[in-house]
Amino acid sequence: MDISARSASAASRGRTRRTQIAAGSIAICLTAALAACSSSGGSTASASGSGSSGAGSAVGVSLILKTLSNPYFVSMEKDAKTAAAKDNVTLTVAAGTKDGDTQTQISAIDNAISRGDKGILITTNGDAVNTALNQAKQAGLFVIALDTAPNPPSVADITYATDNEAAGKLDGQYAAAALGGKPAVIAMLDLFNNQVVSVDIQRDHGFLEGLGINPGSTTQNGQEAKTGRYSGGSYTIACHQPTQGAIDGGRTAMENCLSANPGINVVYGINEPAAEGAYAALKTAGKTGVQIYAIDGSCAGLKLVTSGEFQADAAQYPGKMAGLGVDSIAKLARGGSKPSVTNGKSFYDTGSALVATKAYSGLTIQSPDQAAPACWGN
Repeated sequence: MDISARSASAASRGRTRRTQIAAGSIAICLTAALAACSSSGGSTASASGSGSSGAGSAVGVSLILKTLSNPYFVSMEKDAKTAAAKDNVTLTVAAGTKDGDTQTQISAIDNAISRGDKGILITTNGDAVNTALNQAKQAGLFVIALDTAPNPPSVADITYATDNEAAGKLDGQYAAAALGGKPAVIAMLDLFNNQVVSVDIQRDHGFLEGLGINPGSTTQNGQEAKTGRYSGGSYTIACHQPTQGAIDGGRTAMENCLSANPGINVVYGINEPAAEGAYAALKTAGKTGVQIYAIDGSCAGLKLVTSGEFQADAAQYPGKMAGLGVDSIAKLARGGSKPSVTNGKSFYDTGSALVATKAYSGLTIQSPDQAAPACWGN
């Protein structure tokens, strides 16, 4: 999931993101050259395909993103345009001027209704867009949320997203194996400490569950027992610190954690920027041999796995979310069936994979080279 705050600071470093909390793919996440589209009016691309989904007249679809300063969302635009060319879809792209810009998104929704588009793909900037999305549905448009379900989820007809808890669990399972029974002193670098965001909870809890630690709550972070046993040995939770999903936030969070417990040997990062900030703080402090885990799967992040800065990175696929969304609306507009959620889940799971350089028994990993064809950003 995109991490609300993955965001402005992810954009500022130009190569990663949510939180995330980050999506992400995606996720994130966090560059790629920004596509030429206006944040206020958007750009329109149309192409005719020859496949069965491209038969008949062009189908109008709007892709409405949080921003186009974040490589995570740029990858969505890229793959959506590829799918539009294949499916004979007239794709209109719009995006907020910054994270949280709901007014630009509302205008784009109104424009989609006026144009007679068949559907909307959206990464929402906030609940303020809900009324406009409900109006779009009443007008007959099919609404697909990408990366993050709206609040409430029923505002969209379906959500295409990463299973963030599953992604966190991949990292946690790998951490348990890599520790090899050694005591774990764990820093949890979350998204926020003053608000509850689903991606923040899901990734944090997934990481703990992967280690074999009970999170202690289904709705809050930091409720696990602070000492106990993980699946391979004893553990201590050194800290839960907010990072805002950003490099600077990750650095400050890690500094605070080291002040609380300088013996930290495992770091969970809500996303790649938070994990990068943690690495910088550890390096400054002269700490070596600390395992750092991230969730995103950007092309830049995979390089950090190769270099050893990250022990592992759980990859997500923001472009896949958008490409599948375009396909779904095109097929539905031409008489096909509505897309359905993944069995046992409330959304369509676009998948995740664990990227690492060292294999452990019982764990499925991809090497950075194997994961590279599906990474996002530069």
